[in-house]
Amino acid sequence: MALEPILVIETSLDDCPPQVAGYVLERALELGALDAYLIPAQMKKNRPGVVLTILARPEQRAAMVGLLLRETPTLGVRILACERETLARKILRVPTEFGAIAVKVAGDKAAPEYEDCRAAAKRHDVTLRAVQAAAMAAYALRRKK
Repeated sequence: MALEPILVIETSLDDCPPQVAGYVLERALELGALDAYLIPAQMKKNRPGVVLTILARPEQRAAMVGLLLRETPTLGVRILACERETLARKILRVPTEFGAIAVKVAGDKAAPEYEDCRAAAKRHDVTLRAVQAAAMAAYALRRKK
């Protein structure tokens, strides 16, 4: 397992159009955020809103805070320094009838990479679940060897 310092950077929004919030999540991930998500929240004065959270490495602080202050109506952000512990991971490419698919492996856990599966499903006009199942079957075969 690996222990690393991370930042939880968040802001509460009750006056932000959903398209803007979605755009900010996309941009945060493009800028290298470890994760980014929205959680529905009931804000002060009984207004519905969201808490926008970005998980980032400490060296990404300025870029992520700048993104939130520039792209959302927020007047400030909360920054919490913490640690995360993760399993060591590796990526294996497995052959399937839909092409090679990357599978993320951590200990005894494995999951096909979404973007590979999504692209293959579109390219072959099949369901996402069919590609994911094929990738996991190919991984299981490889593991038995």
